[in-house]
Amino acid sequence: MIEVQNLVKSGPNGPVLQGLSFTLPTGGIYGIIGPNGAGKSTLLGILSGVIPYDGGEVKLAGKAVGAYSRKALARRLAVLQQEGLPAAGFTVKEVVGMARFPFQNWLGDEPAAADGEKGIDKALAVMGLTSLASRRLDQLSGGERQRVALAKVMAQQPEIVLLDEPTTFLDIGYQVQLLDAVKAWQRREQLTVVAVLHDLNLAAQYCDRLIVIDEGCIVCTGTPQEVVTSRMIRAVYAAEAVVLPHPATGCPQLLLQSGSSLQGGERT
Repeated sequence: MIEVQNLVKSGPNGPVLQGLSFTLPTGGIYGIIGPNGAGKSTLLGILSGVIPYDGGEVKLAGKAVGAYSRKALARRLAVLQQEGLPAAGFTVKEVVGMARFPFQNWLGDEPAAADGEKGIDKALAVMGLTSLASRRLDQLSGGERQRVALAKVMAQQPEIVLLDEPTTFLDIGYQVQLLDAVKAWQRREQLTVVAVLHDLNLAAQYCDRLIVIDEGCIVCTGTPQEVVTSRMIRAVYAAEAVVLPHPATGCPQLLLQSGSSLQGGERT
């Protein structure tokens, strides 16, 4: 479970997050959405323990995020960044194997019970990378490298997964493939997944619940059906949209109206 109470974070130009409070029960996919500069990635960085905050409480499994050592936190939580992996000279299997560092002693060995090698092979198989295991990252496409990045997160065997705009640089085929893999993994292992997503249609299709943030404040929370509405799009994004149910799943999908952005960014 993730618990956030009265979270405050300031930056050089003023408040970034202003008194955020929410609870994310174990075993769901939670989307964080909102316009650019709303504080979404800052919130994710605070949840990951990387960014310090100025006030309030952030707890993972009942314990303050700052009370975990870096290695202990990495055994519980993993992050998939939007930038993906650099085109380095390591092989795919070597990169995925780096995820086992939190479980290793100072000699680089794992306890026999950890079964890290099996976890690495399973992650490669789930992401369809077994045949590419010996290939170097600099020989892969951007989409393939992002699959390797997700396999690395899987091999870490976390309880909580944080995704920071993981589909930003992927074409639509890879976007669906990546999020399908995340959803199947989450359901299989009953993970808690928190994803910052720009694409509202993907957020509505893959997330169980959504948190809308604007100007550092929570605007609304709820199921995609409750949150993704024409009124919310107008108020938060200063745009007009028609929201329709997906013909296959029933989840809300939006169609932006060309030339309908509100003059001067005015929101009502």
